[in-house]
Amino acid sequence: MTNQMISKVEDNVLILEREFQAPRELVFQAFTQAEHLKHWWGPNGWTLPVCHVDFRVGGVWHYCMKCEDKNQGHFYGMEAWGKAVYREIVVPEKIVLVDYFSDAEGNEAENMPETVVTLTFIETENGTKVVNRGEYASAEGLQQVMDMGMMQGITETWNRLAEHLESIQ
Repeated sequence: MTNQMISKVEDNVLILEREFQAPRELVFQAFTQAEHLKHWWGPNGWTLPVCHVDFRVGGVWHYCMKCEDKNQGHFYGMEAWGKAVYREIVVPEKIVLVDYFSDAEGNEAENMPETVVTLTFIETENGTKVVNRGEYASAEGLQQVMDMGMMQGITETWNRLAEHLESIQ
């Protein structure tokens, strides 16, 4: 059983896979309920002071990540707002959403790429494999977020998810 994340880039698509040692229903809830998301969403040293989830097709998840770690230098105190709009939901198997960088009011950042994300939750012998397929409008859009340190951020975030799942079961 590996806790390693597998990643593949295919032109304008980033595919991430990782197995979590938890039942599929619980992993699905961790991605869809504010009371779970507040414990793990964001890289190390970041909290989620704002997390509004309207989990339904057409509903919006609006959140703010804030850096609380003084050791992160110029990131300390920084806020990063995001917004997702749910397009398709199949409990507990699949979520399709459009992910945006946004501001506190939920306005989408025009200079930042949006991502169509398909999350698939697959039961395995040891738990649940999550496949995160992020499709960008262009390979340049994907490169833009990669250059911002997205791989480190998502790796730390999913490590925090693994710790959260372990702590609640």
